[in-house]
Amino acid sequence: MVTADEIGAISVFAALGPAERERLSRAVADISLVPGEYAAHEGGERALFAVLEGRIEAVKLVDGIERVVGERRRGDVFGEVPIALGTVFPVGFRAAEKSRVMRVDAHDYHAVAAVQPDVAKEVGRLAAERMGGPHGLQGLAAEPPPPRAIVVGHRWDASCAELRRFLDRNQVTFKWVTPDAPDAVEQWGGPLPSDGDHPTIRVVNGKTVAQPQLRRVAELLGLGTEPAAAEYDVVIVGAGPAGLAAGVHAASEGRRTIVIEREAPGGQAGTSSRIENYLGFPSGVSGDELASRALQQARRLGAEILVTRSTTRIDATTRNVHLDGGDVLRALAIVLACGVAWRRLSIEGFDRLAGKGISYGAARSEAANTHGLDVHIVGAGNSAGQAAMFFSNHARSVTILYRGESLEKSMSRYLFEQLAARSNVRAALQTEVVAAHGDDSLEAIDVRNNATGETTRLESGGLFLFIGADAETAWLPPEIALDRHGYVLTGSDVRAAERWELERDPYLLETSVPGIFACGDVRSSRVKRVAAAVGEGSMALAFVHQYLKDAQLEQ
Repeated sequence: MVTADEIGAISVFAALGPAERERLSRAVADISLVPGEYAAHEGGERALFAVLEGRIEAVKLVDGIERVVGERRRGDVFGEVPIALGTVFPVGFRAAEKSRVMRVDAHDYHAVAAVQPDVAKEVGRLAAERMGGPHGLQGLAAEPPPPRAIVVGHRWDASCAELRRFLDRNQVTFKWVTPDAPDAVEQWGGPLPSDGDHPTIRVVNGKTVAQPQLRRVAELLGLGTEPAAAEYDVVIVGAGPAGLAAGVHAASEGRRTIVIEREAPGGQAGTSSRIENYLGFPSGVSGDELASRALQQARRLGAEILVTRSTTRIDATTRNVHLDGGDVLRALAIVLACGVAWRRLSIEGFDRLAGKGISYGAARSEAANTHGLDVHIVGAGNSAGQAAMFFSNHARSVTILYRGESLEKSMSRYLFEQLAARSNVRAALQTEVVAAHGDDSLEAIDVRNNATGETTRLESGGLFLFIGADAETAWLPPEIALDRHGYVLTGSDVRAAERWELERDPYLLETSVPGIFACGDVRSSRVKRVAAAVGEGSMALAFVHQYLKDAQLEQ
């Protein structure tokens, strides 16, 4: 319990009278922290804190790495910036040693400030001091995060594009140097690698590797590629929205959790330029930003994340999970959140120009490659519409190619209206791509009007395809029941397919193998939305807990 005398020892509350201190002492929270425990997280809701004992570090997440940017000692306050400006915490605050702090909620602070205006003046002065100056938050925001790697490679080199996407999606800040740039030698810091060695990556203060495999890149950058243990409570296959949600909830419940991702966290949603109907983000959120936040949250709560590792086999009897490279993980429960893969088109020129102007999906990092060009998008769902909106801010023109007769039937109304208001966006209906042309990169596409049969050649600076996706579940054991399209059956669908053998009913997201659950796009369901995937990932863990509880009771 915080006493009135302890409140009087805090400089900003020194002007309060005895009765006011006593009233405040009954409203504040008395919080004890162990070293490394957070009093407030970056992005957390506003409140004012004061240090009663110990030492608190101010921590800013820069390029996925926590950076200490200040400290508070006994008698100091923190949270003055969000309290004064009405914002969330711009940095996090964690205990550097065993500490004790008091928390004043916003409404209690404002009640005090109304009675004693000098408190508000002092908090405002401290907030201005924290914001200003080269060492304040403004200086920190203006300082660009140092790159963790430098990449040399040509713009239309498919391997270079793959490497850049991998770094982007793993939230690794890097500098990309094109060999033909006038200052390329200066940016690289010496003679450039030969064309035969492109792409080449140099980790800052580390090694230089030519034509690296992505797993090697992950190892160089300290990303997790090897499991820390052989046994886990929950093994989650896939780090898309569903898998990360499952990882967050499993780790938060104290389960030993590992999430296995064959590429980079974020899944298919990570390639979405903007998601505008996700709850809690009124201005929308990009797929990579959503994935970044979820990844940070999962790691903070203790989930282990592996990247560049594929799950090759699951033993339905023992629930052993086999990874490429020979690792075998034993699990009490398994969650399948492996998502889907973009459906690919077998059209002349597509395979040769993939990664050289033709992309399946579209991440925000593609924007620089479309500046001032005419780009084309194949598809008419929300993902295609969001990509068109995003690229319209960079490209000279964006054309949506769609085989149907109207975008309104397949796209959300709000998105259709936004596209209609963009002067450089148009839709070519009843139209499909039949060929792609170019030597080193995409130069033109042939499109056919299905109503007239006429084929036209269009210059194109980029072709982005959003034509749906398919489940890749052929690697699953035959004991796990699939629907006719290859998606995993769960819950009542398992019993309806006569693939359930226990007396109890299968849990809602449980597969035909007890203890193995499925969520997100890989699950047989008509709903394929990011919000639905996140919800299912959370639900799956609720059923995992019940399953493990029942299993313990039976022993």
